[in-house]
Amino acid sequence: MAVNARKVVFLFWSTLLIGTVAGTIIGLIQGIGGYFVVIVTAALWTVIAQMGFFAYLTIHRFGLGVFKSASLWNKVQLIIIVFAFFDLMFFRHYFFAGEGDTMLGYAIMPTLLLVYAVFVAYLKAKDTNRHAFIPALFFMYVVTMIEWIPAFTGDDLSFIINAVVPLLVANTWQLLVLHRLHEMPNGKQPTAEQWNKWEREGFEERKKEKENKKNRKKARKNA
Repeated sequence: MAVNARKVVFLFWSTLLIGTVAGTIIGLIQGIGGYFVVIVTAALWTVIAQMGFFAYLTIHRFGLGVFKSASLWNKVQLIIIVFAFFDLMFFRHYFFAGEGDTMLGYAIMPTLLLVYAVFVAYLKAKDTNRHAFIPALFFMYVVTMIEWIPAFTGDDLSFIINAVVPLLVANTWQLLVLHRLHEMPNGKQPTAEQWNKWEREGFEERKKEKENKKNRKKARKNA
């Protein structure tokens, strides 16, 4: 399922354009700086979103290789999502809460982000297969949150909103368009049955490889 260079270029420039436009609109609405500053800032957040996206693609493949099972890797990602939710709530409250501010007030932002992430992950799974839901949720929540961290340093709500809009728009676009750029023999995404079959075949292939290694070791010992 390779993506050729032309499609990579399309993904980069389309994401940059969409994210920058969205960030520019929200920046102008909030009146943050002049046109040039608003456009450059939106573009920078969009580039950060692109870096996070390709970083996650690498991490996802690494996680599948380490845990040897998509289901186990998905469980690990769910645990990390829970920790990320708590961290975003707890540390913002710890560093920026004023007198009388409750933890509950700082749960609004991570909850809204989670709701949006669930919605986008649902669209991804509906458009591809159910196995894509957890990875999509992890990317939209955890990766977006990590990309968003620099905006929290001053606890300025306007700056936080100005950062999250291009991040969410860019990440949503990248996630939902990626599978359409993959080259499939039949032009379609794999079904759940095909996904399960590929996972079983991969497990059986790794099992055979281990058995072959053991046999080679035994052969060397007996030689």
